[in-house]
Amino acid sequence: MEQPARNAADSHDVIEVRGARENNLTGVSVDIPKRRLTVFTGVSGSGKSSLVFGTIAAESQRLINETYSAFLQSFMPSLSRPDVDALRNLSAAIVVDQERMGANSRSTVGTATDAYAMLRIVFSRLGQPHVGPAGAFSFNLAEGMCPTCEGLGRVSDLDVQAMVDVERSLNDGAILVPNFAVDSWYWQTIVGSGLFDPDAKLQDYTPQQWQDFLHKPATKIKMGSNNWTYEGLAVKVRRLYLAKDRESMQPHIRAFVDRAVTFSTCADCGGARLNPAALSSRIAGRNIAECSAMQISDLAEFVRAVDDPSVAPLVATLRETLDSLVEIGLGYLSLDRESATLSGGEAQRVKMVRHLGSSLSDVTYVFDEPTVGLHPHDIARMNDLLLRLRDKGNTVLVVEHKPETIAIADHVVDLGPGAGSAGGRICYTGDVAGLRRSDTLTGRHLDHRVTLRHPVRRPTGQLPIRGADLHNLRDVDVDIPLGVLTVVTGVAGSGKSSLIHGSLPRRGGVVVVDQSPIRGSRRSNPATYTGLLDPIRTAFAKANGVKAALFSANSEGACPTCKGIGLVYTDLAMMAGVASVCESCEGRRYTDEVLTYTLRGKNISEVLAMSVTEAREFFPGGQPRVVLDRLADVGLGYLSLGQPLTTLSGGERQRLKLAIRMAEKSSTYVLDEPTTGLHLADVDQLLALLDRLVDDGNTVIVIEHHQAVMAHADWIIDLGPGAGHDGGRIVFTGTPAELVAQGDTLTARHLREYLGG
Repeated sequence: MEQPARNAADSHDVIEVRGARENNLTGVSVDIPKRRLTVFTGVSGSGKSSLVFGTIAAESQRLINETYSAFLQSFMPSLSRPDVDALRNLSAAIVVDQERMGANSRSTVGTATDAYAMLRIVFSRLGQPHVGPAGAFSFNLAEGMCPTCEGLGRVSDLDVQAMVDVERSLNDGAILVPNFAVDSWYWQTIVGSGLFDPDAKLQDYTPQQWQDFLHKPATKIKMGSNNWTYEGLAVKVRRLYLAKDRESMQPHIRAFVDRAVTFSTCADCGGARLNPAALSSRIAGRNIAECSAMQISDLAEFVRAVDDPSVAPLVATLRETLDSLVEIGLGYLSLDRESATLSGGEAQRVKMVRHLGSSLSDVTYVFDEPTVGLHPHDIARMNDLLLRLRDKGNTVLVVEHKPETIAIADHVVDLGPGAGSAGGRICYTGDVAGLRRSDTLTGRHLDHRVTLRHPVRRPTGQLPIRGADLHNLRDVDVDIPLGVLTVVTGVAGSGKSSLIHGSLPRRGGVVVVDQSPIRGSRRSNPATYTGLLDPIRTAFAKANGVKAALFSANSEGACPTCKGIGLVYTDLAMMAGVASVCESCEGRRYTDEVLTYTLRGKNISEVLAMSVTEAREFFPGGQPRVVLDRLADVGLGYLSLGQPLTTLSGGERQRLKLAIRMAEKSSTYVLDEPTTGLHLADVDQLLALLDRLVDDGNTVIVIEHHQAVMAHADWIIDLGPGAGHDGGRIVFTGTPAELVAQGDTLTARHLREYLGG
């Protein structure tokens, strides 16, 4: 019997990548099976992100944009085509990354997952007394928001002490606000109003003068032949500074605003964000704000009890969303939690929930290290979700280092063999069993296990924490040993960060090295941030007999078109801005004249294009070499000196900060998941670095889920037993050996399994 002819439409079952050269990729060609789970592995900087995000996802998104009309495209970022010979059989790509969710205080977990929108409809139908449509329960719409705080749940106030020194007069500089110095224009408008004696101390003002000085609304005042507009200091500060976006302020103004603005819970709505009508409506005794404040795992139970047929389909969808949040390990959050306060890993998992409920299939989902911030216990749940997305008929591409997630892959693409210019090649493609047999760095390390430290180091003292009760902590007392490596662990949401970040940073000699964005602009790069650029500029100036300022891209030598950034940014009001390489300097950032000056045959742009590893050979000694050695020590040898800091991942930012802080003579280092973004082989290097810090007499405290780090610790503090209100307690303290031998916590189970027990 003859075989039926295969339909041509069925032959597009692999994504074909041919000749990819984005960043450090060396003309990579690879086939990626569709409707399968493919994991991309390799050391940091090997080219995984360049292939997955910079090539496949970028081209998919560019092609989708091209399907819109020319008119619509004129409002969209013009994405340049990735450097690749051919890409075939792409499907629409959805990138689920670890970018923190918008810093907009109106965005919450509830609004981001649409769970709050569904809850609003349920309340508009079933709430008693009946208050009206769903909009009446929205804190982002005029009909639902509390009029006092405009739906934010808190009101901002100005701390008068941060604005004025009442023991001084206006002539003596009583006003401490930036740009209000004596004789400045703003100062003159206050003194020229004639309302105050400029030599009287502010504390001697009459109540009326004090009221006018701070709170008088804009008023026209005639002084002789001049007409002035006078407004109170607080009114003016609100208008000048508080209405502006914090990120766009100059650093000294931002520092003033941080000092002067205090936020307090809105007295009228008690922080609930809604007006009295919305708060009066209840279901089973609870109003919508109380439901939003409940832990999601409890809210899921509450919603299960709602069985009115008029909202049955909606309640079923809401239940599914809440159950997915619980399943993905976010049951400890509440719907009213502001999106901006979520960690990168939490933000990524919240975004995942939106896609799980989607009816789309044959989509390419792209994940960037979805296990970040997850305890081994939670990784199993994350794996289930990735497989569920695949089983709906989607192509799932995951950049990942954790062996537990690599193990569930249908297909693996391993890049390397090294980082930067030593990477960018395919080392292996195939199934996991083949990866284990292959002699690649990833294959060799898949079953590599760090053994328990024997003997453990003895503490030199204790750092006591007493009565810690931030967030879900239950009045926790714990002693952190000094002079050793302590690992604080527990499932996501168990209270690790609350315990450590809530109790330690205020103490002297404590250096916190975390993954938060580095305060710096597009101009900052590893060379400027570490202070490495100063000795390099001096060396160039000396070799060429010119001044050092020429070699700063922020100063005289900068290309006038892009002002030394190398890129021209086009700001698009309603969408992400787009960057294109500056045509004048071709991205080199400097004027042609500056580029004629060389140091040992290289110009400043060529030196900044070097990786840390290359620069160590170029600067064999002196101050530059000291800084470069520290960057190499923390595993950043592949970073180029001029790479903008805005392009670094969370793990890279943390290791860059660590390289700088290691120079300070600190006594206690607090690190937050330092293994983020590290290949299994690099974890060994990190452990050696932590050992060196401890052996130099420091205390190292690491919040971490990686079993290799737990096994290597001298002391473990395990929080739990669960997350949210099921956590917040110390469930074990002791050595890793004691945890493995006697512990019955989730951590103990997974560490035993890891060590082969």
